Amino acid sequence: MYAIIRTGNRQYRAEVGGKLDVERLPYEVDESFEITDVLLIGDDEQTVLGQPTVEGATVKVTVIDQYRGKKVTVFKYRQRTNFRRRRGHRQYYTRLRVDDIIV
Repeated sequence: MYAIIRTGNRQYRAEVGGKLDVERLPYEVDESFEITDVLLIGDDEQTVLGQPTVEGATVKVTVIDQYRGKKVTVFKYRQRTNFRRRRGHRQYYTRLRVDDIIV
């Protein structure tokens, strides 16, 4: 069984026992919570599509880690003007473990 969930304005495919790296959420490590924004639930036999969400469906997750991703370098350059700017950015992420999908 799997579910398509929305968190951080992005959509993710969640399977029981799987791990997700989502944009930073305000929870502590080893804290459990439920995601109620479930857009689709499917298994081998049938698929339930939400309008826009599946009513009564939740996904229970546990926070495994809070971390920062790899550095992304942003380089601006304009030719013939000696203009160069280099800047880096590291995005914050939360790693989640999917414990259960409740329909």
